[in-house]
Amino acid sequence: MSTDVEVAVGLIAEPDAPMDLARYLAEELEPELRRRHPGLGWRFVVAEEAGAPADVIGAARDRLLDENWDLAIRLTNLPLSEARRPVVAQASAAHSVGVVSVPALGAVNVRRRGLPVVADLVDRVAGMVDEAPDEDDRRRGSRRLRELAEEPGEFRVSRLVTGNITLLAGMIRANRPWRLAIRLTRALTAALAAGAFALVTPDMWLLADAYGGVRLTAIAVVSMLAFTLTLIVGGKLWERARRPGQRRQVALFNITTTVTVVSGVLALYAVLFVLAVLLAFALVVPGLFGASLGHPARFSDYLELAFLTSSLATVGGALGAGLESDDAVHEAAYTYHRAG
Repeated sequence: MSTDVEVAVGLIAEPDAPMDLARYLAEELEPELRRRHPGLGWRFVVAEEAGAPADVIGAARDRLLDENWDLAIRLTNLPLSEARRPVVAQASAAHSVGVVSVPALGAVNVRRRGLPVVADLVDRVAGMVDEAPDEDDRRRGSRRLRELAEEPGEFRVSRLVTGNITLLAGMIRANRPWRLAIRLTRALTAALAAGAFALVTPDMWLLADAYGGVRLTAIAVVSMLAFTLTLIVGGKLWERARRPGQRRQVALFNITTTVTVVSGVLALYAVLFVLAVLLAFALVVPGLFGASLGHPARFSDYLELAFLTSSLATVGGALGAGLESDDAVHEAAYTYHRAG
């Protein structure tokens, strides 16, 4: 089968055991990846890097951009953990980076154990998040890798999007954007507090009744935009290209980030709206509500109150997100998938 597209993989290794494993992988990994992804060629570059940075994935991402690789695998002596539990390897599809903790492979048979772990890691970086991918999953994963490695023509964002639909969809799905707000405890707490205050305040009842659908929709859009910008700008999620050759990788990353955050904020708003509707009917007494409005409380009045409440709760969430650390925002926006 033709291998007209070649995937460039950087193997970044610390000295000693990680470097020994990297050299072995550069020679032995290709047959396994060809078996999993027929039709793709592979090129491995071994790069030694002393010391272990605090942000291993971020540092590997910087090296990937500088070297113009398609994927980067960092082999480190650092321990890795997920939900406070040790793991062997982690992958971020958005960053096109995977990390392997070499000590976690054990003291013996490191090469034999490391080969399938790194092969699985490549699958995770390609957005194949299922533990047991079937043939269709592998086909989609191969297409994402092909899109990632294909030589771009003239750079246009519109062409980038239309030509990399499968890749972008896989990267966004791998980030699990619907879980974004759950991981931001301060933002979620502030959103719930602001929503509760708005729901039981008579002045909010009057404003919801007076605003009308168009103004309430505009407030909702502004609130979600505020939350999105707080996360992307305040959390330093936006990546900038330092050289023309980095523009495609950076654009893919920024599109994935933006869609992930927007999807996460939309999911949060939907949950807040449903909660606001339920609590409005449960807590706001119709007689008192109608007396405040000057007319009998209708079903639409409750929906308008829930609409305004969820918008104000989202603004509160944006304020709470501003108090989150950059690390917390990064962990919320990008899901690191376990491998091995």
